Amino acid sequence: MLQELINKGLRYSQNAAFKKYVGRAGGVIAKPLKLAMLLSTAYNKMVDIDSTKTGFQQVKDIMQTFIRLVKAYANGSYRNVSNKSLLIGVAVLLYLVTPLDIIPDFIPVVGLIDDISIMAWFIDAFQKEISAFQEWELNQAIEPTMGTL
Repeated sequence: MLQELINKGLRYSQNAAFKKYVGRAGGVIAKPLKLAMLLSTAYNKMVDIDSTKTGFQQVKDIMQTFIRLVKAYANGSYRNVSNKSLLIGVAVLLYLVTPLDIIPDFIPVVGLIDDISIMAWFIDAFQKEISAFQEWELNQAIEPTMGTL
């Protein structure tokens, strides 16, 4: 099932509609307020979906990790991510929050399949970058700060 979603996501990522979001992503990355609004909107869209720990929940959790990565990049605390990954990831978030995409979100159930597929493809294609960030996050949590010494 997950591989099928990844394959669909790859096809959607090659669609002209998604390529439009890749073009817009560069402009969003350069504007901190727009980027913050996008991150907040994408996070809220994912949080509103009720689910158990299914494949969808795993995709959702990893995309929330990516949102934290972009926040850390924007505030300068994490820069170990390629420009390509950042650009395509922000394009995925733009695609996610826009209701009119390849399959409009207002179409019950089917309208979310393209969103989930794009996220699954992104996670599969950029897993090393996301894993490196998760490791960085863990190291940040265990390092003592000056205030705790």
